[in-house]
Amino acid sequence: MVPDTGFEVWLKSSGLEIVLYVIGGLLVGRFLSWLGNKVTDRIDLNYHQGDALVRSEATKHRHALAQVITWVLIIIVYTLVTIEVLQRLGFSVASLVAPATVLGAALGFGAQRVVQDILAGFFIIAERQYGFGDVARIAITGSSEDAYGTVEDVTLRVTRLRSSDGEVITVPNGQIVKAVNLSKDWARAVVDVPIPATADINHVNDVLRGVGREAFADVDLEPLLLDEPSVMGVESLELDTVNIRMVARTLPGKQFQVGRELRVRVAEALRREGILVGPELAADQIGDNA
Repeated sequence: MVPDTGFEVWLKSSGLEIVLYVIGGLLVGRFLSWLGNKVTDRIDLNYHQGDALVRSEATKHRHALAQVITWVLIIIVYTLVTIEVLQRLGFSVASLVAPATVLGAALGFGAQRVVQDILAGFFIIAERQYGFGDVARIAITGSSEDAYGTVEDVTLRVTRLRSSDGEVITVPNGQIVKAVNLSKDWARAVVDVPIPATADINHVNDVLRGVGREAFADVDLEPLLLDEPSVMGVESLELDTVNIRMVARTLPGKQFQVGRELRVRVAEALRREGILVGPELAADQIGDNA
């Protein structure tokens, strides 16, 4: 019987262990990914994707937290597997400390932005600035335009938004200057009504209050409103027009839908009274119906 060579002995011992570690690491990583998806699916059990997106702040936070924890656990598993594989290949982990220190210092200078992204992502999640499903507007360093859309993913490094055009916008967390959450707890729809300066303001206020009562009694619109829309009064004076402001507290993310509906109702109510609305409200109505 021919004795095994050194390579065959290594292949049957360390080589086999390396294969098992790699396969085991991949399986554990896939399991953690599957488990994370199951957790987020359970959180979303009573949620249906669409424009009717209304989530509690706790649900948004749990969803983002589950994604981050899954990502961190997978990274830890892959790191441990890499260390074990290096040991089986004959590399001493202790001997790698000094080179790793030098390499870490070198990478530290080049990876400052990555570290900044991770730290910023940690505080975004810990402070619950926004979460999955929120409508957010994000100001980005070096960009003249803000990123605006629905948050689809929040990790320690990046935030992903989907715009109204269906575009996915990926923003590194470290480059976020300001984040405006448009769907936290509640939102407000603001409708400015431009009327002729000669119109009876008291009569217009009565008409707008009637529109608010009708909207709050509407079976389709009332579930989106937290209270009856109110008339704040004259907001500004111009040469030929007077702007009267009407506001309504809505469910998170519903201010745009409610605002469009109120503009249509206001325009129709004022026309029935023979009061001509200004071009601003008419343009808003045309744009909303387009």
